Amino acid sequence: MSSVSAVGRIQPNIRCEFNFHGIFGFFLIFEDGTRMPPYINAEPAPGGACSLPVRKATIIMKRFILISLVICLVIPGCSTYRNTVRGLKNTVNDLFSGPEDTRMAQELALDGMDDYNSGKYKDAIEAFQRLKDIYPFSKYAILAELKLGDAHYKLKEYEDAIFAYEEFEKLHPRNEAIPYVIYQIGRCYYDQISTIDRDQTVSANALKAFQRLQQQFPGDPYAASAAPLITECQKSMAGHEFSIGKFYFKSKHYRGARQRFLNVLSRYPDAGYHRQALEFLAKCDEKLARAEEKKEKVK
Repeated sequence: MSSVSAVGRIQPNIRCEFNFHGIFGFFLIFEDGTRMPPYINAEPAPGGACSLPVRKATIIMKRFILISLVICLVIPGCSTYRNTVRGLKNTVNDLFSGPEDTRMAQELALDGMDDYNSGKYKDAIEAFQRLKDIYPFSKYAILAELKLGDAHYKLKEYEDAIFAYEEFEKLHPRNEAIPYVIYQIGRCYYDQISTIDRDQTVSANALKAFQRLQQQFPGDPYAASAAPLITECQKSMAGHEFSIGKFYFKSKHYRGARQRFLNVLSRYPDAGYHRQALEFLAKCDEKLARAEEKKEKVK
């Protein structure tokens, strides 16, 4: 079996050693050679070179653990090795989630949910962000990551909500909440759709998210909920294209108008503009034909 090790220094007189070779090994090592597991609730022995509390050192060492886990994950190997690495990750979670930390994380989660359910979304964001920052290894952290997006969405802080949802999807691509997350990304864009004379970037982004949801999770209830919203996105985009075509037609730019009406027919055939687009397309062809006749007569 392959082995992975990492050594780092967190204070001039303290270094850490992380070693994985079939079993988990992680120690704080002092200059005098003393090796101490960081989960032992004690200070260094009197006279030792270290004055840093073990608990504080443990918090600092989280980043070294993460680095070592990344090293493990990128090493090629058999499925057994990968399963062992998964078990190692769970061990790390257990190591840094003692009873006190678990209790504090749970309190933050409950406070955040109470604030969220009471409509105090800013307070909820504060609680969830603290939980995420202070207890990233807690089992409640994933709840905080998701509810951050929901709280920002409720406040109509759509950019922050999209960022939170996309971050959740990147971190937990196989989580059962992913269909909901993709749906919410689409809703963040959809809720910003205005009139057809405005830029349709949000409509296009919403449509992209909803269509991705239907492609990846065709049988999911959220995919079904996205269906009518897809139609509304297409109507908005079709209306925008049609309005530009009418503007070009009135300005006697018949070729440009003709192309816009063709776009409506090909891209949004069921958006409710089909008949009108056909009528204006015929008018454009008539105008262009007369213009060609005039050119021929001049020749």
